[in-house]
Amino acid sequence: MQKEWPTLACPSGSGIEFWTHEWEKHGTCSESVIDQHGYFAAALSLKKKLNLLQALESAGIQPNGDSYSLGNIKDAVKSGTGFTPFIECNVDESGNSQLYQVYFCVDTSGSDLIECPVFPHGKCGSQIEFPSF
Repeated sequence: MQKEWPTLACPSGSGIEFWTHEWEKHGTCSESVIDQHGYFAAALSLKKKLNLLQALESAGIQPNGDSYSLGNIKDAVKSGTGFTPFIECNVDESGNSQLYQVYFCVDTSGSDLIECPVFPHGKCGSQIEFPSF
């Protein structure tokens, strides 16, 4: 988990608090079908299957601090995965909108993506910085 789903927030920790949050907020929705270990195994399997970074890079969107249009990011992700993403941004110290998270909806088995019936609230600027990592 520390290699494939690390905590990138500052200050960085062991990941236990972050993964606990992920299970409690998201994983418990499917606990009648899969247990906690199954939830994280399914998440890592989907991560490998989707390869978001490759989808973005194939469209010329690089994690190099440049800015890209929200539409181009969504189109690149949808083209690479076949599913409509929800893009969440944060704001850096200069007030620039930054790519923060990419959301998808998953079936209760945790094995397949589905089109999201609704998306979370939030918005990004029309231009989004893709920070290096």
